Amino acid sequence: MIVTVTDATFDELVLRAELPVLLDFTAEWCPPCRMITPVLREIAVEQAGRLVVAQIDADTNPETMRASGVLGLPTMNLYRGGVVVAQVVGARPKAALMKAVEAHLPAAVR
Repeated sequence: MIVTVTDATFDELVLRAELPVLLDFTAEWCPPCRMITPVLREIAVEQAGRLVVAQIDADTNPETMRASGVLGLPTMNLYRGGVVVAQVVGARPKAALMKAVEAHLPAAVR
């Protein structure tokens, strides 16, 4: 499941989250953003318990976009302990996204 974040919930759901959060800055009018959403859904299911996958609409939440320095969509920031530890700009295949975030995730629970 992808969590929906807003300017009002950003601190609570992203900066204070116990697990790392992959936050996708997106917009309805953005074709690459629409392409990446199914990939993010897969990652959310596969990495449940290790990673929270979230999306924020850049058009309706400009404060977070501005504060995060996001200039292009889609941009995916990986937050851990309230700090951006990785960033991926543009739609990427699932393997490329996981390569960018894997080193920052807790060990898999077996």
